Amino acid sequence: MELDLKSRTAVVTGASIGIGRAIAKGLALEGVRVLAVARRKDLLEKLVLEVKADGGAIIPVAQDLVQEDAARKLAATAAAELGHVDILVNNAGGSRPLPVDAPDSAWDEALALNFTSYRKIAHALLPQMIERRWGRIINITGKSEPEGLNAAFAAKAAVHAWAKGLSREIGKHGITVNCIPPGRIMSEQIRRNYPEDYRKHFAEEEIPVGFWGEPEDLAALAVFLASPVARYITGTVIPVDGGLRRYQF
Repeated sequence: MELDLKSRTAVVTGASIGIGRAIAKGLALEGVRVLAVARRKDLLEKLVLEVKADGGAIIPVAQDLVQEDAARKLAATAAAELGHVDILVNNAGGSRPLPVDAPDSAWDEALALNFTSYRKIAHALLPQMIERRWGRIINITGKSEPEGLNAAFAAKAAVHAWAKGLSREIGKHGITVNCIPPGRIMSEQIRRNYPEDYRKHFAEEEIPVGFWGEPEDLAALAVFLASPVARYITGTVIPVDGGLRRYQF
């Protein structure tokens, strides 16, 4: 399928490893000029070299996205480096399991990272998308079946609600907004926290397709949703989880 992404521009956050890295690379290899944002500059530079060797273009930006003026700074950097932004992939985030008596500061940090940064960056980039009457916003979120208290799950639920409402406001401008909750996707954190024998048993017992996903499995959907081909898909939450989730929709 021809995705018609050549000459488009994108900002991908959390792009140094895992899902964000795979999405940034996938877009770049489709001809998108990608601004890849993460805190670890060394990993971004490795990504730049890898993609360049395959004929793609990535611009690395080392930035912490939870600072007060991070969204404004990122929007300014994107304007300077890309001219305009067609595609935003909000991917930066992290799990935050908390005890019942966790202080407000722990909740505030989790919400700032997993929800507020998404909202602020999107709203900072929206005016120029509206002006150009085209845009794609893709949010990498989280599952809706928490085993316990995790502030990240609450924040990602907020992303789902915000994105749905936003999709109804900006669809008339040719801009779509969608969310992708990952299932068990392999990453350095997964490999560190879950031994191979556990992963094998879990896949056999809980994941219908029988294996854990790779970042590229999710990136394939993200790249499609970023394309003009996906113009009629908006306001959705589409899990990529090998059938792990048990609810119907």
